[in-house]
Amino acid sequence: MSTNSLPQLDLSPELIEAAQVSKAWPFEEARKLVKRLEKKPKTGPVLFETGYGPSGLPHMGTFGEVARTTMVRTAFRLLTQDKIPTKLICFSDDMDGFRKVPTNVPNQEMLAEYLGKPLTRVPDPFGEFDGFAQSNNAKLMAFLDKFGFEYEFASSTEYYTSGVFDKALLRMLEVYDKIMAIILPTLGEERQATYSPFLPVCPRTGVVLQVPMVDRNVEKGTVTYIDPETEERVEVPVTGGAVKCQWKADWALRWYALGIDYEMAGKDLIDSVNLSGKICKALGAPAPEGFNYELFLDDKGQKISKSKGNGLTMEEWLTYASQESLSLFNFQKPKTAKKLYFDVIPKAVDEYCTFLSKFDGMEAAQKLMNPVWHIHYGNPPKEEMPISFAMLLNLVSASNAENKDVLWAFISRYAPGSSAETHKMLDELVGYAIRYYDDFVKPTKKFKAPDEVEIEMLTKLDEVLAGLPADTDGGDIQNAIYDIGRNIERYQNTAKPGPDGRPGVAQTFFSAIYQVLLGQEKGPRFGSFIALYGIPETRSLIAKALAGELAA
Repeated sequence: MSTNSLPQLDLSPELIEAAQVSKAWPFEEARKLVKRLEKKPKTGPVLFETGYGPSGLPHMGTFGEVARTTMVRTAFRLLTQDKIPTKLICFSDDMDGFRKVPTNVPNQEMLAEYLGKPLTRVPDPFGEFDGFAQSNNAKLMAFLDKFGFEYEFASSTEYYTSGVFDKALLRMLEVYDKIMAIILPTLGEERQATYSPFLPVCPRTGVVLQVPMVDRNVEKGTVTYIDPETEERVEVPVTGGAVKCQWKADWALRWYALGIDYEMAGKDLIDSVNLSGKICKALGAPAPEGFNYELFLDDKGQKISKSKGNGLTMEEWLTYASQESLSLFNFQKPKTAKKLYFDVIPKAVDEYCTFLSKFDGMEAAQKLMNPVWHIHYGNPPKEEMPISFAMLLNLVSASNAENKDVLWAFISRYAPGSSAETHKMLDELVGYAIRYYDDFVKPTKKFKAPDEVEIEMLTKLDEVLAGLPADTDGGDIQNAIYDIGRNIERYQNTAKPGPDGRPGVAQTFFSAIYQVLLGQEKGPRFGSFIALYGIPETRSLIAKALAGELAA
């Protein structure tokens, strides 16, 4: 259960009006719910649900689903002036049978002995919780709580065994034939012969069985199957946790029993969503609203898998970047497949900072299109960010900083009045930059020894910098650098002349500077970097490059 509460929304008339026509995807989704309620009003809260399979450690896709669903919930609150109560249920399918031992956890042989049993009855491989699912559930909730989500956690095991699902299970028994007619045409001949929406939990072994039903008794509320090992007939109730439903039927059961109004799902589950929707209607309720999002990919373009452990975990992202940048990555283009690996982090951080800096100056309609409105429940924080994350990474690279104090010495000179105390968010970025540089930039750095043209260029750059006052701003430094590049034939871009008709400057000019001075192929605006790092310090770096000390 979440200990967080829903933040209060800004319900100003201009925002409410803009929400009715906003093209931001959470508002487009929320309007589906408004239409749903117009067709069929309900007395209780509007229910949003996210599903989680605790067969492996929580991963980015799980977080993304909760984050995106929360964004739709926030949009719905504004659309309805927060007059309609809402609830987000984070449902763990922890009564599912343990099918496969994940490769990224310890005690593999011990876990293999529990294959087939409900996940809550599988021991925790880390020895910290009562069971494997309990361990993964706890990790998920701890993260969601830390992030500030407001939700109600629900356990499949608890809902089945406590009787929450009993009424819906009995209803499923009544419409058994209808459900079979929906599912069987989607299965192969062999699977058709063994399929049942009910999976008995064997009283003898505790294993979740995939066996056909040989008899059903609606009045008694029971099903009968043949024990595959003893060949005995076994009659069990469908209530009280004696059975668990096959997952498509289980999904529909959940929607029907709880009255779920909205649930999104990955693109790979489109067929399952459609089938579960039909089953839900057979039970007697409409399927929830929702949409299908694209999947995250690893750096090789492969789907991220909990069992494989490929791609980024939530914990890894938060080692090198803020929670807000993670939410931004999830907000942007949810219907486009995106690679999720370490190289995307700096861009996400700087894009978040840019969106945040623009928010206050926007009109209502623009604010609702700005991702930070959705990330921060309509109330983004206010903090000036004088330096980009990309710039900080280059500052770490040039200064070989190993702690925050070294970087803050540069930052406070560049942005007078700023400090770790006055700029908390920037101070966090400083820590992230040091860690990210140490782990991902430093190991790949490869300094280029300057050739004759580059030696001439660096010598001229040193001369120009020597003639500039120490407090020259980044724009003036950048213009002086451009003048160097446009006067060297190798770096002239005649296809794109400047406003005065002189040759433009090719990108290879700045690439050469970065490769020689920082051991990288690209970086932020170099004039701004010099203003931050310092003209004397940059001249010292040039001297080392010309002396062959950097590429040695």
